[in-house]
Amino acid sequence: MNLNNNSLTIGNMIIVMQKSSTEEQVQRIIRELEEKGLQPQPLIGTERTVIAVIGDERLLDERHFRGLPGVSKVMTVLQPFKLASRDTKHEDTIVNVSGVEIGGKELVVMAGPCSVEGHEQLLETAKAVKAAGAKILRGGAFKPRTSPHSFQGMGEEGLKIMKAVSEEVGIPTVTETLDPRHVELVEKYVDMFQIGARNMQNFELLKEVGKTQTPVLLKRGPSSTIQEFILAAEYIMKEGNLNVVLCERGIKTFETDTRNTLPLATVPLIKEMSHLPIIVDPSHGTGRRSFIKPMSLAGVAAGADGLMIEVHPNPDEAWTDGDQSITPQAFEEIMKAAKPVAGAVDRTL
Repeated sequence: MNLNNNSLTIGNMIIVMQKSSTEEQVQRIIRELEEKGLQPQPLIGTERTVIAVIGDERLLDERHFRGLPGVSKVMTVLQPFKLASRDTKHEDTIVNVSGVEIGGKELVVMAGPCSVEGHEQLLETAKAVKAAGAKILRGGAFKPRTSPHSFQGMGEEGLKIMKAVSEEVGIPTVTETLDPRHVELVEKYVDMFQIGARNMQNFELLKEVGKTQTPVLLKRGPSSTIQEFILAAEYIMKEGNLNVVLCERGIKTFETDTRNTLPLATVPLIKEMSHLPIIVDPSHGTGRRSFIKPMSLAGVAAGADGLMIEVHPNPDEAWTDGDQSITPQAFEEIMKAAKPVAGAVDRTL
């Protein structure tokens, strides 16, 4: 919304195509927008195609576009985010991670160690979590730590281990990316980028992963609002990468008995505001392994599209986050307990 006559309106308009519109009609709209110096971003659904308009919308002649063949309407999205808005795309987005679909009827669980410590450690964990039903292997090669003296991850060697284990076990991988300079390197080895909570508003990093088509798992910042969270996803999508999965991993409150406070109301709220899938991370959300099972079940009941759980063969000897890591046996118990809960909310696991 313009605050004054001189303000620049960026990204509030969308062009909604008719159900019967043809590919040629859609491409005509895209060409005309590009000729005016605007950036069209098509969002193709089963019910309708929407073209989000990014740029100075004062260049957009609404009456002209309303009259073009195949156009149903030109409208304003009231939310400050547009590409991620439920107003723009009514149906849920499904993100495909090397054959694993996140956002559909089946819940997707990502599991694995906080840090890659070696080939045998990751291989043992990968085999165990896949056998229990996990669809994606998580592991950290680059680790952001509060202390500069703490273990920072194995770097590219850790990425190579993830790639080797992924191929050996047959499971896609997700790992955290810390720096725009690492994006090209990380993309060579894994199937999904993770943007950690500390980097949720690292806008240059968001833009860089947005220039790829590799799926992105975006974690909520510890002090961010829901709107700020979705706007961070908008940064990625604006660059052309629409394959974004959100992750609620807890926020900072006055509570000190848990690592974070895990607000599960985030899940239905996101579902109302955005079409993007959202998963829950009970490991970081609580910081206590005894709480991971109940909060995992609660996340499933709340309508999450999946979970991310830290699993280690020997949590007490883990190089990072041992207090919030569980054994493969405990993970298997959670997966068994979650199945009837998933069924109760019309999902499968």
